[in-house]
Amino acid sequence: MIMNKLEEFYFKFEEPEKSLFLALREIFLGWDEQMSECLKYGSPCFTYRGKILCYHWKDKKGQAYVLFNYGKLLNHPLLEFKGRKLMQSVDVDPNQDIPIDGLTEIFYQAKKIIDSKLD
Repeated sequence: MIMNKLEEFYFKFEEPEKSLFLALREIFLGWDEQMSECLKYGSPCFTYRGKILCYHWKDKKGQAYVLFNYGKLLNHPLLEFKGRKLMQSVDVDPNQDIPIDGLTEIFYQAKKIIDSKLD
């Protein structure tokens, strides 16, 4: 079976990370019909109306996280700057429930920011 680079990203991980990243992918793409996915910097990048909204990845310590663009403008208790000036992240543990409600609240904040810039 020949896989594209996006598929390779998801299937290079062992469980439970593989299932976590596949679930996050499904959640992100289900938020809005204008969401799409591409590969940037070696990780899946999710765009809304052509603007980067978030990525998901693992840090050097093995912690999975979702990194939100426009982080400087977002406000939610799950978000942390972690040494970045413009982006904030949410840690996600593959052995815990995904904080879907919190991620969705952050998505709607980011969506408003993108919509205001494009309209």
